[in-house]
Amino acid sequence: MPELITPTRRLQSSWLAARDEWPPGAHQDGTGLRLAPEAELDNPEVFSAWVKQLRQQSDRSVALGDGSVHATHWWIVEDDDYLGAIDLRHYLNAVLLDIGGHIGYSIRPSARRRGLATWALGAVLPEARAFGMDQVLVTCDDDNVGSARSIERNGGVLEDVRTTEVGVKRRYWITL
Repeated sequence: MPELITPTRRLQSSWLAARDEWPPGAHQDGTGLRLAPEAELDNPEVFSAWVKQLRQQSDRSVALGDGSVHATHWWIVEDDDYLGAIDLRHYLNAVLLDIGGHIGYSIRPSARRRGLATWALGAVLPEARAFGMDQVLVTCDDDNVGSARSIERNGGVLEDVRTTEVGVKRRYWITL
């Protein structure tokens, strides 16, 4: 049975195995990798520091750099197997309003087609409600049929499809 957990250094080897399933340079939404874009995450100390950053990003008392927003990160795991990640961005900046939305997620390639994205998105919606959100924006690439289905299964209503600086995006709102 999958569960959402706070990122932990304990799962470094499983996380690294998942990372190695992705093509080099692939975008993994919801993982917080942008906090460590050049980091050698194979190194246990570097990995631990990155996990600490992921945990601290939810602390609203800590000022963030330009363009960053506070977010809560979870890893999707089963036993001690890292399956993917999901994050809840506490508010939107201009880029997130156009491209990224409140919630981002990715599932490692070997764990896809099991309903994990649909399940994880559904599990995070009550967290968004607890933050006082009335609705959340969730986006996906226009050609990502699986992600669009996951969003729609969780009540997503398509607002529009738009061309952005990173490609064509489908933008859905989910009322909480």
